[in-house]
Amino acid sequence: QLQASGGGLVEAGGSLRLSCAASGFTFDDYAIGWFRQAPGKEREGVSCIGNSDGNTYYADSVKGRFTISRDDAKNTVYLQMNSLKPEDTAVFYCAADYIGKRGRCPKGSYAYDYWGQGTLVTVSS
Repeated sequence: QLQASGGGLVEAGGSLRLSCAASGFTFDDYAIGWFRQAPGKEREGVSCIGNSDGNTYYADSVKGRFTISRDDAKNTVYLQMNSLKPEDTAVFYCAADYIGKRGRCPKGSYAYDYWGQGTLVTVSS
């Protein structure tokens, strides 16, 4: 299971930290991805983290503003979101994909096996 949390209402320029807490599987064998879906738009990949050599990925739209990290001891991945913009408003989902002991995170949502329930981020202008 994956539990996403940390969403809320924030003004433009503000920050939020999302958390994705996992249970029921060997967390450090999995890549974790963050995806978002804004009203009326398709789901898009935001960021992901593997377990090899600091592997991370960021969509161009969030590069330099968002930082993903993982704490395997806590079975949790974090997404630190700074300099938030109104266009970041969306439901954010975390997802897990099995990659073994050393792997890179896939960018496509189709690769992910487990999905959390989503947390709403609203950025006001």
